[in-house]
Amino acid sequence: MTAPLVVLGAGGRLGRLLAPAWPADAVQYTRTDLDIFDTAALTSALRGSRAVLCLAGVTNGSDRPMAMNVTLAERTLDAAIRAQCGPVFLMSSAAVYGRQSGRLSEETVPAPLSDYGQSKVAMERMAAKHAHPCITLRLGNVAGADAILGGWRPGFALDVLDGGNTPERSYIGPRRLARVLGTLSRLADLPPCLNIAAPGTVAMGEMLDAAGLGWTPRKPDDTVIGKVSLDTTRVSTFIDWHPEDSTAVAMVREWKELTARI
Repeated sequence: MTAPLVVLGAGGRLGRLLAPAWPADAVQYTRTDLDIFDTAALTSALRGSRAVLCLAGVTNGSDRPMAMNVTLAERTLDAAIRAQCGPVFLMSSAAVYGRQSGRLSEETVPAPLSDYGQSKVAMERMAAKHAHPCITLRLGNVAGADAILGGWRPGFALDVLDGGNTPERSYIGPRRLARVLGTLSRLADLPPCLNIAAPGTVAMGEMLDAAGLGWTPRKPDDTVIGKVSLDTTRVSTFIDWHPEDSTAVAMVREWKELTARI
């Protein structure tokens, strides 16, 4: 029997979406199943795991303070030391890059604007000093857990840039994401930080069109960035991508398939 992958925060928006796609040996814990502030219970849950994926955290709109993103990660790392388990993967975000445009690599200096992005930078800095092995994952947009597909409502308005294009962002399909994370959980000697997204970018309007979701064009203001692209060179050292992984059609299909199984 192989050592399991332990997933913390499985009851959150992203965790619920990914739940049907995890490897068979993944053990998922929601806040109801496991209180990260219960030191003994958390240590017991992590013991014997090959790796821990911490999805637990605070997002925009939560009534909990953003500083909890640091606290939850630190408590998980502390418990991992006591449990003597495998490495901990901490879910960071592309929000650490702020409004920087162009191709953003893990070496790009973070410049977060939002409280959420700032809390993720603080989490990364804490993790870099922690004694337990850990990898921070700067996640791009996940189809279905994003503001476009996941946040769609009737009358949805989308910026249209000069030339008629909609903004482009780095994306990944939810099923592909679960597989990427499962693969990484089995590898040794990973770098301390990885951008996580499929190669290339996808236009937001293309995502909505692929999903059959109507939208209304609107004129963007000066704060809208036309293209934000995560550099996936580093993660591609460990992951074999297929051309369809970077297409809106495939990502939307994954989202719908997993949503039907939740």
